[in-house]
Amino acid sequence: MNNYLKQWNFMRTLRLALGILIIVQGIIAKEWLLAGLGGLFSLMPLMNTGCCGVSGCSTPIPRNNKKTEDTTYEEVR
Repeated sequence: MNNYLKQWNFMRTLRLALGILIIVQGIIAKEWLLAGLGGLFSLMPLMNTGCCGVSGCSTPIPRNNKKTEDTTYEEVR
């Protein structure tokens, strides 16, 4: 358990705290959909996953080394 908690940073702890807060607010307001959403937000830091997954937000690096030609523009009157 101690080794598991060494990998936690501030943002991961904050996400868990906000997820628990959403669960509590959903239960108090008797909004079960909100409580379920809070459960989802609480599971994400526990499982160390995010919305994007592994490198989901990165753009692929082009594999070709071809140089692109400069575009020339003409003035239209």
